[in-house]
Amino acid sequence: MNRPGPTRADPPEPHAPEPAHAGAPAGTAGAPAGTVGAPAGDAGAPAEEKRRRPRLASAPTPYLRLLTVTQFAFNIGFYAVLPYLATHLGSGLGMAGWLVGLVLGLRTFSQQGLFVVGGALTDRYGPRPVVLAGCALRITGFGWLAVAGSTATVIAAVLLIGFAAALFSPAVESEAAREAVRHERDTGTPRAHVLALFSAAGQAGAFIGPLLGSLLLLLAGGFRAACLAGAVVFVGVLAGHARLMPRADPVRKRERGGDRTPASDTVTRTAQRGRSSWRAVFTNRPFLLLCLAYSGYLVSYNQLYLSLPVEVERATGSGAALGWLFALSSLLVVVAQVPLTRFSAHRIAPRTALVTGLAVVAAGFAAVPLTPAGPGGLLPGAALVVLLTLGQMLLVPAARGLVPDLVDDRQLGLATGALSSVSGIAVLLGSAATGALLDVPAPVRWAVLAAVPLAGAALAFTLPVGRGGKDRGTRAVAG
Repeated sequence: MNRPGPTRADPPEPHAPEPAHAGAPAGTAGAPAGTVGAPAGDAGAPAEEKRRRPRLASAPTPYLRLLTVTQFAFNIGFYAVLPYLATHLGSGLGMAGWLVGLVLGLRTFSQQGLFVVGGALTDRYGPRPVVLAGCALRITGFGWLAVAGSTATVIAAVLLIGFAAALFSPAVESEAAREAVRHERDTGTPRAHVLALFSAAGQAGAFIGPLLGSLLLLLAGGFRAACLAGAVVFVGVLAGHARLMPRADPVRKRERGGDRTPASDTVTRTAQRGRSSWRAVFTNRPFLLLCLAYSGYLVSYNQLYLSLPVEVERATGSGAALGWLFALSSLLVVVAQVPLTRFSAHRIAPRTALVTGLAVVAAGFAAVPLTPAGPGGLLPGAALVVLLTLGQMLLVPAARGLVPDLVDDRQLGLATGALSSVSGIAVLLGSAATGALLDVPAPVRWAVLAAVPLAGAALAFTLPVGRGGKDRGTRAVAG
């Protein structure tokens, strides 16, 4: 969730890509401990020959495994609670429907809208303190929500839960992107493959979390038990990161090495660097274009919660089948994300994967009015879910992997947060606009919705191609 590779060149030859260490972003030199190196037989080969030699995908480093397991655990804890929050607020606490919607909207805003804050803090202080603070806030928020009985305390707890994710998610995602770049440079494994593992782990957590919550509800533990179970998961995450997460990332270690600047000058220089980082990120035209293209995907993805329920209700007379369609989406990601990304990373450039993924999402909306109702009237909805999920599996690793190529490594946390925040604002505005389409004739509605990801694909096509294609040594320089 808490869930959406770098720039490439022209579509690559249909074979394993070569390591793309030439022109890697600043600050990525020096692989972390545990990184799998080149095969022993390469030791005496000339550097150029080694650089061009395709290598087999190697296992992720221990740090990458930690980050991947973290994403899995995050979503188990979160989705053990979130699917049942609206029912708890309405039936359990007797809140009016508009108030339930307000509380859920505040949670989304306090998370997605503030990702940029977590990203900026990660760049300034490193990922470890930001992740630990976010986990501590999430534990507190879940514990508070378990006992909250008034509107004010529920809102406060929900805001705390959302802001916790705004801290730890950008920190973990930017670290995953940074480590994926290092792993690609050192082993030749495409970064999109590593980020696909990260994404699949998150989806697996999103699949298991609701099952855990349902089990607790069935065992008469109620919503309070689900909240406490989510808190326990984050206690485990906090303990694991306190023990295993590096105390300083390699970039900050190198910047501090040999620095004898007085403390007052260091504070001033840090503030200036912070302002320049914000300016560099938000005046970076290619990065902003990526944000807009990715926004087209997120606005489309949000239709799973807006237009899909309306379609299922229209086709079946109830929303009972909606859960099965969501389960279908999660299972598709868990089963197919890694093989699909492995295939695409070796054959198409990241920009091509991004454009293709957005086009597949558009095809999902176009398919709804064209697909026969089928058994139970669910085929149009199923077609939308399958195509939207396939598009997501293509474009999300590509988009996340493009970020390290478009921004300086020292601004990666801020940029990762900005990608989600800009997209979150677009979803907030787009949801109001697409919600107005629910009253127009269905063919018109689905045609307009298909145009949104197509517009994103057009924007994505203007991006630098990035590494992974024929021109693998070219760095996409942000303009």
